[in-house]
Amino acid sequence: MAIKILNTKNYAANGIKILVYGAPGAGKTRLCATAPNPVILSAESGLLSVRDSNLDYIPISTIDDLYEAYAFCTGSEDMAKYDTICLDSVSEIAEQVLANERNVSKDGRQAYGNLNERMNSLLRCFRDIPGKNVYFSAKMEFDKGADGVAMFRPSLPGKTLTQGIGYFFDEEFVLLAEKDKEGNVVRKLQTTGDSSYEAKDRSGSLFLYESPDLGAIIQKIAGGMHG
Repeated sequence: MAIKILNTKNYAANGIKILVYGAPGAGKTRLCATAPNPVILSAESGLLSVRDSNLDYIPISTIDDLYEAYAFCTGSEDMAKYDTICLDSVSEIAEQVLANERNVSKDGRQAYGNLNERMNSLLRCFRDIPGKNVYFSAKMEFDKGADGVAMFRPSLPGKTLTQGIGYFFDEEFVLLAEKDKEGNVVRKLQTTGDSSYEAKDRSGSLFLYESPDLGAIIQKIAGGMHG
């Protein structure tokens, strides 16, 4: 097999892959509207917040729907008009995978083992779609990680899957919605982890807190990588 030598300067051209988790109502679905030319793979019934944004979406009700959506994203000429794929949310998709596995196997341990394998494969497949930004949203939970430290993390069914999801992405943010002194809700993305939240920015291009604008963040990361 011939060796292919690539250059990190062109890494951003493959698309930026971002995981964002947060509490219910924080605005994770609304982030889709800030992404460059997005199409939403919607596994939740939470699109009301973007009803005025004129966004295309593919409803995901079953695992077969998800595989068909992946085939569309990787093989359809119609994908040329989209720059970003939004999976909303991987937590709900994982619940669908687990329900499917439980129907196949009555052994709970086997069902969770199959869940881990299936979701790891799905996450890699969507993450590695070339030339597209991919935004993954997830629910949030407060729990201990593999290191025994309790903090807020992305929430998926199964402790192994929850503890491992962050390793799939270079960018993992938490979306915070807090009230200012006047009582107005202010939303921001925390890009670096601390004692309360799991987060990371491997691009080195972002501030600790960024505005909830995926387009601006993707542009900043891509600019930093090309700089």
